[in-house]
Amino acid sequence: MALVPCQVLRVAILLSYCSILCNYKAIEMPSHQTYGGSWKFLTFIDLVIQAIFFGICVLTDLSSLLTRGSGNQEQERQLKKLISLRDWMLAVLAFPVGVFVVAVFWIIYAYDREMIYPKLLDNFIPGWLNHGMHTTVLPFILIEMRTSHHQYPSRSSGLTAICTFSVGYILWVCWVHHVTGMWVYPFLEHIGPGARIIFFGSTTILMNFLYLLGEVLNNYIWDTQRSMEEEKEKPKLE
Repeated sequence: MALVPCQVLRVAILLSYCSILCNYKAIEMPSHQTYGGSWKFLTFIDLVIQAIFFGICVLTDLSSLLTRGSGNQEQERQLKKLISLRDWMLAVLAFPVGVFVVAVFWIIYAYDREMIYPKLLDNFIPGWLNHGMHTTVLPFILIEMRTSHHQYPSRSSGLTAICTFSVGYILWVCWVHHVTGMWVYPFLEHIGPGARIIFFGSTTILMNFLYLLGEVLNNYIWDTQRSMEEEKEKPKLE
């Protein structure tokens, strides 16, 4: 039996994301006042994705609780739609985008923090909030993947969706540069057009890889879980 029910964990994670978003939006940073505001940063978009995803998880849990034993077919049909939406969001957005933000941020930060998170930002963003945006996303999404089985969409539709998201964000970043003359991320200022194309192409490939990684990890976790349950049942059958 789990030490903390998964439903309670989801509520706690949702509240933590709401707190992070509120604290982040309350910060008066110059970049928040420029074109695109917070929405030009993938970190902020990811926080919104995670908050919406865990909001759907909590709503699914509540609906499941209310539907249990009711025998209402319409309620059960609506619950199945919620579960499908929850699973789609984890597969296509929450896992690949969340892992991408954590991995790319800390890799570039370790190489040269000024390229991704200038020291000047320490005057605006406290350390705990930085980790809330760029670190805890990973364990939170892994906890969700471990506590509930998620049905992935067909591989072709899933990859199409994550490609659409990736290309859409790249076009948005380019548009912000077109309007303002400034790149959203400092390191883009220091590389040439060819290198930018390679970088943008590489990020799209990485997003696709992370989608496939999530699918493999989800199947591995639940295939292993199923095997363990079958092993426990064997003595009873004998």
